[in-house]
Parts: sequence; structure tokens; C-alpha cells
Amino acid sequence: MAPDWNRLMEEFDGHATKLVGDVDCTAEGKPLCDANGVRGYPTLKYGDPSDLQDYQGARDFDALRKHVQDKVVPLCSPANIDLCDDAKKAEIEKFSAMANSELEALIETESAKIENAEADFKTGVEGLQAKYEQMQKDKEATIEAVKEAGLGLMKAVLKTKQ
Repeated sequence: MAPDWNRLMEEFDGHATKLVGDVDCTAEGKPLCDANGVRGYPTLKYGDPSDLQDYQGARDFDALRKHVQDKVVPLCSPANIDLCDDAKKAEIEKFSAMANSELEALIETESAKIENAEADFKTGVEGLQAKYEQMQKDKEATIEAVKEAGLGLMKAVLKTKQ
């Protein structure tokens, strides 16, 4: 993926509204990576720098290029209020009117909902993994029991009778 990413960075180098870059999360960029939830490499993020989103698409040059062209655009935000519809402008005004402590508490509450959803998902996946492993063992035990009960001999006898 690195050659395609480097090619993409070169293509958008100096672009007025689209930035394609990389961060070394093992060195000076570690605090930035930690602050944005980077846990594995490579992790691709896009969007508003204060609210980066995870990229989930294909990782070849053409797919990455299409994503940058189509999705990496100036977004409605406090810095780009002119790009917002009336509902988003009202929401920005509501949040702007809050005291910092109140806004921080609200962010913490909403972030906790995401963390809880992630934890519930992880627990569910672990449960599914355990169930899958048990089903696999049960299947293997059944197959072994059927074979030990003479399935192979039954097939051999039937073949000789034909």
C-alpha cells in the first residue's frame, strides 16, 4: 500500500483544499496518533481534523484517489459555517453558547456511548468466537463418531454389492 499512498500524496501535494499525508506513529507523531485512536498500522483517517473518521474502503491507488476526490471536501464546521445548512448552523450556535465545562461533559457523555458500543461489540464477538469454537469441536466429534461407527465399511460393503 505504501507505494500507492506515496503516489497519492504526490498527486495532491500543494492542493488548496485536500491534504493527503502520513504520520509516523512510532516517533514524533505518537501523541497525534494516540489522540485520534490509531491502534494499528496502517490506519487511514479523513475528514475534519477535530473529528477524523476511519477510512474503510479498498486500499489500492484508484480507490484511494476516488475517495480523496469524492469525500475529502471542505465540510460544515465552525470554521466553514457557510457550508452548513440551517439545522447545522443552529446546532453549532447551541454548542458555541455552552460553557466549556458543559460542552466537555457532553462530549464525554457521547464519547462514552461510543466506547460502550465498542465494548459491547467486542464482548459479543468474543461470545460468537467461543460458540464457533464449540460448534467446530462438536462437528469434529460427530464426524469422528460416525466414522468410528463404521461409515467407511458401510460404503465399502455397498460398493461390493453393486
